[in-house]
Amino acid sequence: MHDLINYFIKTLNNNHIMETLKFKTNIKCGGCVANVTPFLNEMPEIAKWSVDTDNPEKILTIEVAGQLDAEKVVNTLEKAGYVATSL
Repeated sequence: MHDLINYFIKTLNNNHIMETLKFKTNIKCGGCVANVTPFLNEMPEIAKWSVDTDNPEKILTIEVAGQLDAEKVVNTLEKAGYVATSL
């Protein structure tokens, strides 16, 4: 049921103007991306996210519909075992 609710929230959010947040991270590889996926996907404010693991700064880009405090993302990634700094 939770997945269905997140789907509808994200669908509704996709119809609104997005804000983009960027973070320097230590998410280095596909395994790291897999580790953070459940943490980021649980955040209903996030419409879409990606990590550029080829970039030396391992940039996490998040498209947000509505409001999302960058500190909340930093704290969520810390819970997953990673470090992020808002850019």
